[in-house]
Amino acid sequence: MKDRLIDLGYSAGWGIVRALPLPIAKRLFRAAADRAYKGNGPATQRLRRNLRQVVGDDMPDTLVRDGLRSYARYWMEAFRLPSQSRADFLDGFFMVPESYQKLKKGAADGRGVILALPHVANWDVAGAWVVSHDWPLITVAERLKPESLFERFLEYREKLGMKVLPLTGGQRPPLDELAEHLEKGWVVALLGDRDLSRSGVEVEFFGGRTRMPAGPAILAIRTGSPLYAVDLWFDEKRTMSRMREVVPPAEGPLDERVKKTTQLLADAYAAGIADHPQDWHMLQKLWL
Repeated sequence: MKDRLIDLGYSAGWGIVRALPLPIAKRLFRAAADRAYKGNGPATQRLRRNLRQVVGDDMPDTLVRDGLRSYARYWMEAFRLPSQSRADFLDGFFMVPESYQKLKKGAADGRGVILALPHVANWDVAGAWVVSHDWPLITVAERLKPESLFERFLEYREKLGMKVLPLTGGQRPPLDELAEHLEKGWVVALLGDRDLSRSGVEVEFFGGRTRMPAGPAILAIRTGSPLYAVDLWFDEKRTMSRMREVVPPAEGPLDERVKKTTQLLADAYAAGIADHPQDWHMLQKLWL
């Protein structure tokens, strides 16, 4: 029954929220964020602890409120994205020119591009913007429960133009399929700030220790495709973006190269999150 209710809730979100006038949807989701802030439940408390790790003990508590508002904005936009046009995708996202030129070159030269990003701002908008440039994009999704919810998210992202592989339970290992698509010049986008396997690479992150997935580093070393850490943040109307290139070490044992590359990614994520901590949507336990 609980799984059915969860699935129905997301179904209602995609069916109802996209039909609401935008000003009304914005007010509703901001009000929900403010209620969560005042309620101070477990997820809000976890976000507070995570942001304090980023900002320090003198963090203003309003940052937690702003973080919840940013998270609510992500969901509002996600529920409305399937009804938007290619022009909307292009207008709703901006990448700084230097990064745009690097991405354009990488998508055109046949080597593929690996985009690794933390849970910041709206990564679905970023994916829709990429495919709206006719750059084919493939990503990996956590297999959610219930299965019907996973299928719903799969359909949602495929409607936006992305190809999506399941993290687990697929016919082939995701890294093998991703490497093959890179060889065909595809863009690979991977969320990389939280390890879901419990066997990731241990890194230093904002003064603490955590684990991050090794996939982006392994792919970059294995294929030679350029690897970028992606910053995303919200302004009043759009999702903004820049890329930071990460160059894996050229020599040494593979495991050490993977560890060093993953640490470089963690450092790049930290630089972007520090600039816009309110748009980092980390409401789960992260540090060891």
